Amino acid sequence: MFERLEVIEEKLAHLERAVAEISDVVARQQKELDLALDRNQRLVDRIAVLESDVGPRTTAHEKPPHY
Repeated sequence: MFERLEVIEEKLAHLERAVAEISDVVARQQKELDLALDRNQRLVDRIAVLESDVGPRTTAHEKPPHY
């Protein structure tokens, strides 16, 4: 009975470490995602400013004339 308990405790310790490692990875990926989303929003804002200065490009959303 004591050996079974030791095996279970060992497995639990490994699982706890794995969960902590996964949690660290998820936290790091969330930070990277937040940065990417922020960068994307800033680019969208810059494009909007540029389009308002020079007008929208018609080729961006229109089909070519041969369609």
